[in-house]
Amino acid sequence: MYNYVKALHIIFIVTWFSGLFYIVRLFIYNAEAAQKPEPEKTILQRQFRVMIRRLWMGITWPSAILTLLFGPWMLILMGSVPAWLWIKLCFVLGLYGYHFSLQGIFRQQMKGIFRYSSQQLRIWNEVATIFLVAIVMLVVVKQNMSWAWGLAGLFGFVIVLMSAVRIYKTMRAK
Repeated sequence: MYNYVKALHIIFIVTWFSGLFYIVRLFIYNAEAAQKPEPEKTILQRQFRVMIRRLWMGITWPSAILTLLFGPWMLILMGSVPAWLWIKLCFVLGLYGYHFSLQGIFRQQMKGIFRYSSQQLRIWNEVATIFLVAIVMLVVVKQNMSWAWGLAGLFGFVIVLMSAVRIYKTMRAK
């Protein structure tokens, strides 16, 4: 039974992350559409609102809920919680915090409110990547990971990501 629950947990983690990655891209496109002249602005925003709502309510939220269902079920079947898993669960808690921040952006954009520029949203989009790397590294490497090297690697990865965002911004400006 454990392997079936674990497989379902992984499937819904993958679909949840897919939704998290794509929803912010749609937020970016929707924010950029708000800068377009009419009638292009209205046409694009109407389509993006449909796409955003379907992705968020039809894939991302259900996947987050099912991940939350199958994760604790796996813990119950495991019987005990190793130390590395507590650290992973802290990152997962942060990921749910990120998810709820996207819920706020979702609500704003559905009302036609754009508080964040496309550049700010591009940076915010990378937060899910940081969580993905941290969680996967913990799950795969487990007890063999050094705290110092793990944090240094994660910090280095964040620097590379933010540099890539900055380079992309420079390239777009040209």
